[in-house]
Amino acid sequence: MKKALADIGLIGLAVMGQNLVLNMDDHKYKVVVYNRTSSKTDEFLQGIAKGTSVCGAHSIQEFCAALKRPRKVFLMVKAGQAVDDIIEECLPFLEPGDILIDGGNSYYKDSSRRYTRLKSMGILFVGAGISGGEEGARHGPSIMPGGSKEAWPAIQSIFQSIAATSETGEPCCDWIGDGGSGHYVKMVHNGIEYGDIQIICEAYHCMKLLFGFSAEDLSQIFATWNKGRLNSYLIEITSKIFAYKDSDGTPLIDKILDVAGQKGTGKWTGINALEFGVPVTLIAEAVFARCLSSLKEERLILSTKYSSPAAPSLKNKDEFLNQLEQALYSAKIISYAQGFMLIRAAAIDNNWKLDLGGIALLWREGCIIRSRFLKEINEAYKKTPHLESLFFDTFFQNTLATSVQGLREIVALCALHGIPIPCLSTALSFFDGYRCPTLPSNLLQAQRDFFGAHTYERIDHPRGEFFHTDWAQTGGTAHSSTYTV
Repeated sequence: MKKALADIGLIGLAVMGQNLVLNMDDHKYKVVVYNRTSSKTDEFLQGIAKGTSVCGAHSIQEFCAALKRPRKVFLMVKAGQAVDDIIEECLPFLEPGDILIDGGNSYYKDSSRRYTRLKSMGILFVGAGISGGEEGARHGPSIMPGGSKEAWPAIQSIFQSIAATSETGEPCCDWIGDGGSGHYVKMVHNGIEYGDIQIICEAYHCMKLLFGFSAEDLSQIFATWNKGRLNSYLIEITSKIFAYKDSDGTPLIDKILDVAGQKGTGKWTGINALEFGVPVTLIAEAVFARCLSSLKEERLILSTKYSSPAAPSLKNKDEFLNQLEQALYSAKIISYAQGFMLIRAAAIDNNWKLDLGGIALLWREGCIIRSRFLKEINEAYKKTPHLESLFFDTFFQNTLATSVQGLREIVALCALHGIPIPCLSTALSFFDGYRCPTLPSNLLQAQRDFFGAHTYERIDHPRGEFFHTDWAQTGGTAHSSTYTV
């Protein structure tokens, strides 16, 4: 390709990359593609891209030469070193004002580093979180771009054209903020996704173990829930999963091994929450639940050594299902509230000017955690932009007031029957802890001061004044310095 005719170029022809290219082609953008394995480029052009206006390049130089200025290079490669390697290969053929877009699942600190380095060279970097999987990439994902704001006018029309649209026709894509903010918001999105998936799995486990619901029953229950306030993509696909039959006509779900995989974004969210000191307990428990599932052989052995507790028999299925629906909805609210608390903390720490309500709108369609009540989250932050958490909003206060009792009943019921529900139970513990005016941390501080002279504050003195007691009467007055996490 000799002339610079392409509107945008994409590197990395795995399934997500291919589907994004076809999506852009559908919207009349001229796309040039490149893959390190040249045969993959040829297979794509001669296969599903045949008949489109997509063109291919067999070298980075040829690829960059095909791009109109400012060049827009869209990377869809594996997160980590591969992104840095491709950037280095592209740099000799780019010039100030050109745009590098990383659309993979990169860690936000890597995106912040790349943004800073490329900015010093005059190259505009965009870290774009993309959610929706293969189907979303092909027909409309949720896109969360952040980085060099100067790049936005050049890519806005492309991104908003290929993104999913809400019921009111708005694109599920808008500018997030500086540095690595786009990938940060995508990371938290994935963390919330971990929690959402886990609470659904726990509800399934409860129904199966307590009442022996069949796959057909479960499919119908989730389909019914999807027509109400639990309406969401994950509830919808869960209903379809239970309805799916294997080749022998039996439910496929019953033949899938109970060992969960993960790609790391949930773990990143949990680690980051610890760094910021934000109690994102539900996401962390969801990650640990996957880790626990991997101990299959050990679980099998221990199941023969420990019996389940004896518990009273259950009779009222309708009452149980009503409580379980309340439990799911309450836990979902608590999970999203924790996620937005973490985004708020990161925005303050990184000096990102994030629109939390706007972020909720980006997740209405296209992404994995799309659900009905994201509109209510948007309304909460529109009313109070600096809201500490969703727990302070009237809608969520009223909703939890009428639903949290169901969560209490389910947590108690599962405890009596020995059914593990780590996310539902931690959701309740967080809620009760967050609304509790006095926690036993006064004893904790006394213990820390006793063994480590870590000091404590007093209720009869202003906050910020620290005291140390010679608990063991050794006569020592020295104490350690104070700090907060």
